[in-house]
Amino acid sequence: MDIFYRIISLLGGLALFLYGMRIMGDGLKSSSGGAMKAALARVTTKPVMGFILGVIVTCMIQSSTATIVLTVGLVGAGFLTFRQSIGIVLGANVGTAITAQIIRLMDLQAGSTSILYFFKSDNLAPLALTVGIILIMFVKKQSASTTGTIFMGFGILFVGLMNMSAAVSTMSEQLSALLVSFEDNYFLGFLAGVAVTGVIQSSSAVVGILQSIASSVGVTFCAVFAVIIGVNIGDCLTTFLVCRIGAKNEQIRVCLVHIIYNVCAAILIFAAIFILRITGVIGDDLWFKTLDSGGVANIHGLFRLIPAVVLLPFSGFFAAIAEKIVPDKPLDEEDADIEQNLRDLDMHLITSPGLALAESEHLIGHMADVSLKNYKASVNQIFDFREKRDGKIAHREDLLDRMADASNQYIIAVSPYVKRPRDHRTQNFQLRALVAFERIGDLAVNINDSARNMLQGKSEFSENAKSELVIATDAVRDILQTTLQAYRENSITEAQKVEPMEEVIDELMEELRSHHVYRMTHSLCDAYRGIEFQNIVNYLERISDQCSDLAVYLLGRYDSAIDGREHQYLHELHHSDDMLYQEEFNNNYEKYFGRLKAQAIAETDTDTGTESETFTAPPAVNP
Repeated sequence: MDIFYRIISLLGGLALFLYGMRIMGDGLKSSSGGAMKAALARVTTKPVMGFILGVIVTCMIQSSTATIVLTVGLVGAGFLTFRQSIGIVLGANVGTAITAQIIRLMDLQAGSTSILYFFKSDNLAPLALTVGIILIMFVKKQSASTTGTIFMGFGILFVGLMNMSAAVSTMSEQLSALLVSFEDNYFLGFLAGVAVTGVIQSSSAVVGILQSIASSVGVTFCAVFAVIIGVNIGDCLTTFLVCRIGAKNEQIRVCLVHIIYNVCAAILIFAAIFILRITGVIGDDLWFKTLDSGGVANIHGLFRLIPAVVLLPFSGFFAAIAEKIVPDKPLDEEDADIEQNLRDLDMHLITSPGLALAESEHLIGHMADVSLKNYKASVNQIFDFREKRDGKIAHREDLLDRMADASNQYIIAVSPYVKRPRDHRTQNFQLRALVAFERIGDLAVNINDSARNMLQGKSEFSENAKSELVIATDAVRDILQTTLQAYRENSITEAQKVEPMEEVIDELMEELRSHHVYRMTHSLCDAYRGIEFQNIVNYLERISDQCSDLAVYLLGRYDSAIDGREHQYLHELHHSDDMLYQEEFNNNYEKYFGRLKAQAIAETDTDTGTESETFTAPPAVNP
């Protein structure tokens, strides 16, 4: 039974490790992503800079596994590209050798007096968890909560690592004997290094065991070099298995590069030792030399550093192999067009604001299309929830986030070169437009979430509520389409139609809320359905508000009397006798409230037994 409980403990540590990685990635993604991504991009533009970053981070936290897992999380969250991460991966392999040097230089029992002791995982984990919970529970700011989530994820990740190591710590004596039993068989010694590191999941721990053996009884170079090479391979295999679970293609490639590099490094070291041995450069005095703890640490460090320096220039080759093994999934036409548009944001154009802003406006146009598609898909989820559509909505939301981030950075980069008032107004409008379309996308996701909640709660809206939601979602779809047309065509005429539509939608939503209250107070709707109905109505109204903002920003783009005083303009418009505004308001009021009235009549006829049309949910469109 002892082995059973040890396996349970190991699996529990793995679960904590994976959960910590996930919530840390979520926290990083919801933090101030633009600034962090820009900073990381500057540091990792060149493989050498990424290499140095990987060495520094791994020296601090003394775990190449944790560094690479963190890198995989950053790639998954969009803060780093796959190719930017390669230098960090190679640097992490070198940085992990610092632990062996620390073990060599000082007794671990006395290590608490060193500043490096602060960075041991068993000290860093509780500190990170403490900081995280303080930020989440006691600091009343959203930014603090996000930062706290990152700290909590970091701490949980390390707790998981420690639990996994503790689960197999009682096996250290048996593992130690295995490591030194292959003096005359280098291949088996290599496999032993791979296997033991795969079990313990820490190359530093295995090298530490070797150092303890060297300190007590001594080990020879010929007995230990193959084991150390195997340790390097076992370390990356463990990381690959952990990081691959639920990972995206780019994240899997990061793990593959770690393996490809370490395999190439192992081949390089074996070949070098073989050549140096047969040429006599490595004589018997070194080959059979008894090593102490420092000697093991030095060999481990050289086996990590020399291949990294030699192979760093070939990082692009490693990337190409990983991309060949894990190719990109075929892009549909929508994704391919967006990816091309993202590539078209050429930084060389920023010195010509007219050309640069034309490219960013094109990308924001894609955001408009994606937000409309996600809105339509989310509305369909209310009446016919499908898991496949749910995944597509999440994918589009990721695309919207990428487009918003890329266009925002690009438009800001143009700023130093904007001189003409027209370009300045265009820049301001685009910054406002991309925020509006991103928020519309977020609200569409919220609608989808409410639909999922209804499904999970095994609940369904009443036929009357469905009928009203059809009218409301049609009205919001119409204002969205009008707003998008105004944006695409830079049409003042279309933009002027938006505000009267928005006012009608405000009144429509207020009417639906009063109907909802009636159903609640007359026990025609339970609390669970009532809350989700209210949520969806609120989301719809906020989408309409974003359309109103976008339309008035567009008007201000071409009318200096509106630019900068949009709220005052709307206030005056609502209290004016503007004929166009009144005509559009009346037409839309008659259109949607007329449908609402017809619906009420149909419901009354049904209640009195009179034949009437029954409600049919709109046909599901799968944009």
